[in-house]
Amino acid sequence: MTSHLDDPRLTLMGLFAEAFTGVVARQSPQLAEHGLAEIEFAVLLRLARSPHARLRMTDLTCQTSLTSSGITRVVDRLVDRGLVSRQACPSDRRSTYAVITAAGLSRVEAALPGHLELIERVLLGPLGLDQRRGLESALRAVRDAVRPGARAGADEAAAPAAVR
Repeated sequence: MTSHLDDPRLTLMGLFAEAFTGVVARQSPQLAEHGLAEIEFAVLLRLARSPHARLRMTDLTCQTSLTSSGITRVVDRLVDRGLVSRQACPSDRRSTYAVITAAGLSRVEAALPGHLELIERVLLGPLGLDQRRGLESALRAVRDAVRPGARAGADEAAAPAAVR
């Protein structure tokens, strides 16, 4: 009888989980210096990098690890702090956009230098150039397989961001 305990897929999954949690553990204090929780930063960053600096709430749900009620609570907190606003979708009354405000964009831009330094130091620094390219390709393939809606809203025709 063959034991599954020696299966190399278990090692790969364990390494992935350990690497992810290690990076996140170092990210939390860096973002806290800017008054942001990890999920708040993730939402603001996604909005800032999206066409028109906005995403439908349903697209934000697809792009994060939250449920629709979870993303609503995060966006509510960001709206209360003036970092995000809501905008009705003109073509679909059922949809609402989350839109990053000028204050939200400033907060993200203030956090980015330290965040990018952290990414370079703990995620990319240990890798060679070929490993970096392979990592991006591999992560995109896995992301697309497990979260097929994650690119939702990212393919709208890009236009200058209307920041409010």
